[in-house]
Amino acid sequence: MSQLLYDLILNSAKHSPDRVAIIHKGAEHTYQALADNLHAFGLGLLHLGLTANERVAVYLPKQGETVTALFGSSLAGGVFVPINPLLKPEQVGHILRDCNVRVLVTSADRATLLGQELSQCHDLRQVVIVDAAQPPEISGLECVTWETLTASTKAGRFPSRIDTDMAAILYTSGSTGRPKGVVLSHRNMVTGARSVAQYLENSADDRILAVLPFSFDYGLSQLTTAFSVGACAVLMDYLLPRDVVRAVAKHRITGLAAVPPLWAQIATLPWPEEAQQSLRYITNSGGAMPRTTLEALRKALPNTTPYLMYGLTEAFRSTYLPPAELERRPDSMGRAIPNAEVMVVREDGSRCAPGEPGELVHRGSLVALGYWNDPERTAERFRPAPCQETGIPLPEIAVWSGDTVRMDNEGFLYFIGRKDDMIKTSGYRVSPTEVEEVLYASGHISHAAALGIPHPTLGQAIVAVVTPLGPGKGVDIDALLAECKTHLPGFMVPVHVQVQQDLPRNPNGKIDRKHLSTELQDMFQENTQ
Repeated sequence: MSQLLYDLILNSAKHSPDRVAIIHKGAEHTYQALADNLHAFGLGLLHLGLTANERVAVYLPKQGETVTALFGSSLAGGVFVPINPLLKPEQVGHILRDCNVRVLVTSADRATLLGQELSQCHDLRQVVIVDAAQPPEISGLECVTWETLTASTKAGRFPSRIDTDMAAILYTSGSTGRPKGVVLSHRNMVTGARSVAQYLENSADDRILAVLPFSFDYGLSQLTTAFSVGACAVLMDYLLPRDVVRAVAKHRITGLAAVPPLWAQIATLPWPEEAQQSLRYITNSGGAMPRTTLEALRKALPNTTPYLMYGLTEAFRSTYLPPAELERRPDSMGRAIPNAEVMVVREDGSRCAPGEPGELVHRGSLVALGYWNDPERTAERFRPAPCQETGIPLPEIAVWSGDTVRMDNEGFLYFIGRKDDMIKTSGYRVSPTEVEEVLYASGHISHAAALGIPHPTLGQAIVAVVTPLGPGKGVDIDALLAECKTHLPGFMVPVHVQVQQDLPRNPNGKIDRKHLSTELQDMFQENTQ
């Protein structure tokens, strides 16, 4: 069985060419049509001069061209880099430069918005425009239309690939600085798709609604899981939560994945009978689902099976809670998914006793290849697996998650907290440093700290604590938030700005985030009582 990502599509095209692979805005694309599109796009990249392992970034909403560009880049031997369409030009420019993108696939309006950022991407050579008859002129870059790229009749030979070759780079925020690229192999992604499909019992009869961004490993998984069994993926960028419910009914969706904030929004909506009858399962990741939300969903969808999951981009998916255990262990993260082992270890690497808090360590074929061009961060997170056989000459590398958990006597895990300052909001991981950089650059404040405060629907809400430029001066909060909205995507904009004359410091002179977070939590609890 092939462990190459693009073969998930090509194999289904060979065995079930007329089966529908994707639906977008009512237009259906069969597996054969999708496979043909992959070949055309891949050949187009080869004729542009793309060589093995060069990066192809895709900055588009969910549509047919997006799927073709992602998997077609892989077929051509490239490494695809999906970019969240919500990101602003500064964040897009960072990604393009950081992983030395060679080709960018985007729309005419997005290319225009990127403007000056593209001129600073010195490795970028070509921009493929998906929606214009004539490509725009961008200084120093070759611009081609989608039609021109895919219309070539020249012959070409795709490079040979193996399962440990790079397939994709997904950008995720770290505890400090700008987002870092997690490098995934073909084996990582194919094994992940098949593991998830195994415990969700997916089949070719499933219709999976893809509402999450493909830049998010959980969102991209909706495609790979569907393609691994020859199922249909329905692509959707929703405006309102009720649009998701309507799409489930309209397309007879059998599987729906979402993050806690979206589940909270749709849990109490009226679900048409068609949706109740078709929806076989729902999945949650990107944060713990509140009990009240889960109870509302189970009441609205009595025939639907909920799967609660935990994962991290560095290892795709780590655990899931079998539905049969939901009543007995509603607060559990579950146990390891197929093809993975999850351990709870002490700082010295020894295994924790049942009930003892420790760090979650994930080993197996889902462990990513590391962070792109960042050996220091890679060495921090990707380390030899604990408790290995001493006779093995080369150490196996595992992912040390940074999450503190405990395991009960039966192997079920429970989340306790994080070892770093990462903020988990709306299913996204956000670096405090990224938010603080924009706050400082505004020129309105002297010092800043971005913190995550528990929130009933967001998981954590981003709160900025700032100090004025000098004694007796104030802070223009509206202007500060306007700067944030200009330079940050919506999910990174603080929901509240707290002005203080000073920020607490620890003995090393650094901002005491733990003390500040405790103060803010107490304050918010008092205000809500």
